[in-house]
Amino acid sequence: MGMEDDTRSFLVLVANTLALVLLWMMIHIFLGIYLGFAFFEGSPNWKNILYYAFFLISLYFLIALLSRKWKRQSF
Repeated sequence: MGMEDDTRSFLVLVANTLALVLLWMMIHIFLGIYLGFAFFEGSPNWKNILYYAFFLISLYFLIALLSRKWKRQSF
């Protein structure tokens, strides 16, 4: 006995959303905390500014991608 198509597509959408958000978070944890680009040493330097610009731009594109994916689905 299988799963209904609507339920399956919804669960796949939720799993894909979680995977994208977790991948985005892991990338920024690695860059920001592990490599230290998120921390200032006195005043911000060009690496900190570049990291935060990349952070904001990638957050914008992540939200845009996820909102398009969720709007496309009709349940």
